[in-house]
Amino acid sequence: MTDHCPLWCIMQKTVKNNRVNRITLLLQEYNIEKVIHIRGCYNCLPDYLSRYPLEQEDELFNIEYGLASKDSFSIPPLTSQDKVSDIPLTTDTAKSHIVATMTLRPRKKQPKLLDDSTGALHSHDDVATSDLTSKSNVSASSKIPAHFSTNYSDITHLKTEQDKDPFIQRILSNLHCKSYRLSFLQEDNILYKLVSIDRYSERKRKVIYLPSSMIASLLRSAHDDPMNGGHFSLARTYHKLKNHFWWPKMQNTIYKYIQSCRLCKQYNISRYKKYGHLHPISPPAGPFELIGIDFCGPLARTPRENQYVMILTDYFTRHVTTVALPNCTAETIAQSLFNDFFCKYGVPSVILSDRGTHFHNRLMENIQKLIGYNHIYSTAYHPQTNGVVERFNATFIPQIAKLQNAQANNWDEYLQAVVFAYNSGIHKVTQFSPYQLLFGRSPRLPIHAPSAHYTFTKPHDYFEQLKRTLHIYHETSRENILQQQQLAKVRYDRNRLNLHLKTGDKVLTRLHNSRGKLDPEFSSIPKTVVYVNHPLYTVQDEQTHELMQFLIGDLRPILLD
Repeated sequence: MTDHCPLWCIMQKTVKNNRVNRITLLLQEYNIEKVIHIRGCYNCLPDYLSRYPLEQEDELFNIEYGLASKDSFSIPPLTSQDKVSDIPLTTDTAKSHIVATMTLRPRKKQPKLLDDSTGALHSHDDVATSDLTSKSNVSASSKIPAHFSTNYSDITHLKTEQDKDPFIQRILSNLHCKSYRLSFLQEDNILYKLVSIDRYSERKRKVIYLPSSMIASLLRSAHDDPMNGGHFSLARTYHKLKNHFWWPKMQNTIYKYIQSCRLCKQYNISRYKKYGHLHPISPPAGPFELIGIDFCGPLARTPRENQYVMILTDYFTRHVTTVALPNCTAETIAQSLFNDFFCKYGVPSVILSDRGTHFHNRLMENIQKLIGYNHIYSTAYHPQTNGVVERFNATFIPQIAKLQNAQANNWDEYLQAVVFAYNSGIHKVTQFSPYQLLFGRSPRLPIHAPSAHYTFTKPHDYFEQLKRTLHIYHETSRENILQQQQLAKVRYDRNRLNLHLKTGDKVLTRLHNSRGKLDPEFSSIPKTVVYVNHPLYTVQDEQTHELMQFLIGDLRPILLD
């Protein structure tokens, strides 16, 4: 017999509901022939027993079930006028009248954990307390979980550390206030924090208020330990701890700890774009003010013994000059640079190259001083600095491959023809052909008709016309370059962090040498930022005191204690 209408309806009607189905399965454990509904006023004895304050802890009042603590209930005491006052009930008699107890919202069973110190198996619920329904006499130490080490399962140690924590003691002294009782709970002289189970529920669970002296050791166990943490991210570490422990600014503390983990900084693969926005090179004032030089190769050796291609690109007109060479030694480069470029187009103001030994050597330095040009070098491991030349490499290699005879390896026979076709075509950035920007007119090709004849009244009229034409071409080209650079910068900077460091910051540097899948991506020894010229930073090794330059994208900041 019951006065619970939903329970009576379960046996009478077919209700399709997951919760009802679970309750029905639980009822099948008992041999129930029939459920009879009676009015609540005639069901006094079970109603009384459900409210009688038993001496031992009742799991139905546990916080994780969504019920408040027993102290928060205001149940009026029974008086002599009650209908059941003539029944002398005690704890023992109350137990004898209970046929069976049933929890309608069972706790989710947790996997059994192995205690490191004893080797015994323990099962823990959501708040890491032992199952109170298994035995009535449960030791106080079993209510604290054996988590990552014996320090956290030792109730004596936890009590001692909580007694030393001034913040915890201040909370304990104010537990008589209602605002504190809604957020904290003290059981067995242990302070717990009441936290919401989820954002959509008002139910709360109790978790241990961890004293500040135990936070560091817990984080080492929860993050560094191979089994407990495995050096996973902030989200994983936080979700592992939040259901068992709490302390002020918990998530921020975990974040700072992981940010200071050197192994995570070394091996973690970033899912974001590299730091730093794009800084395009401003277009020069005119042709051959700035040229980029680079090598392509080694390619298949030709019958003429050529294996490399030296490429020179003008940053203003995008005009390309190429020379096929048998090797890339400093002597070969110096001779070819003088004969095939300086003697044809003059000496440029600035030459930009990478830091290869064929460009960065004493011979090239002497030629630079002798002829009178400025040689600058790109940042180490950053070919984008000389991106104009690198982009041409990706363009002309497929064209050479299409035209050459694969059996004869005669790609050098088509090299100059392919370069001329490139120089005579409209460039996407300048909207002019490099030939047109350099000579003031379009080249005459075999497919073109004979050019028209122009008559000038004065001999120097052609010169004046050429100057005006080149001026218009150059101004328009410069505007087109700036416009394209701005569009490229917008695309490059989109969703990219522009991290700024300051002098004294600790960083790890990217390892550019070939590495295996299990090798670190960044160095193991932190370096100190000693000079800032964003996005270029000079860092110093703490052990060797060596100075090195890196772009911001090749640095990973690290927090050190």
